[in-house]
Amino acid sequence: MDLFHLTPLEIDALRLSLVISGWAVAASLPFGILVAWILARMHFPGKNLLDGLVHLPLVLPPVVTGYLLLLLMGRNGLVGAALYKYLGIVLAFNWKGAVFAAAVVSFPLLVRSVRLSLESVDQGLEAAARTLGAGPLRVFFTVTLPLMVPGTITGTILAFARSLGEFGATITFVSNIRGETQTLPLALYTLTQVPDGEAGALRLCILSVIVAMAALICSETLARRFAARMKG
Repeated sequence: MDLFHLTPLEIDALRLSLVISGWAVAASLPFGILVAWILARMHFPGKNLLDGLVHLPLVLPPVVTGYLLLLLMGRNGLVGAALYKYLGIVLAFNWKGAVFAAAVVSFPLLVRSVRLSLESVDQGLEAAARTLGAGPLRVFFTVTLPLMVPGTITGTILAFARSLGEFGATITFVSNIRGETQTLPLALYTLTQVPDGEAGALRLCILSVIVAMAALICSETLARRFAARMKG
């Protein structure tokens, strides 16, 4: 059994996982920062409801999340039908839908990390910047955002790692199509269902552990470095 030779199927799955996870994090990061700021700094009726909706994918079974995405964003879904009719965009059963599913399930982790970092920012520094004539946007980009960097990095990498491991919502929303939506978890599942697929499944299992562990170590290291730099 050769544990060091990846087949074309396994290489495709790894490449697709990295691409989908990267796009998922890149697309959700601005919205994650915005939602985290709203939850941390604003007070309004329905705030608890928004908080619950943001974190709902953490507690829902992933298959339920995928089915809800299919109902909402499928070609004949409540939102998906309008996207297809007016913009020609189809999310279900293609890689863009896999990106969307990964972004949805990883979004709570991103928001939570950014929000905790934002809540630790000394608002007195922001007030001082405003008294010196800085506007709200300038205060955010020159004072608040730099102080949020450690938490933002942590949230980004955790969301990336969560996207890499996404299975249930992806297979329900976009199916398991090789070269299109078959990420590492889906390829591993496929190999467990075919004869003589044990070696490939073990390779993908080891590869998934290595990639996830590397992401976690990278997150911790970068967060510590930025925190130390800010203290310095």
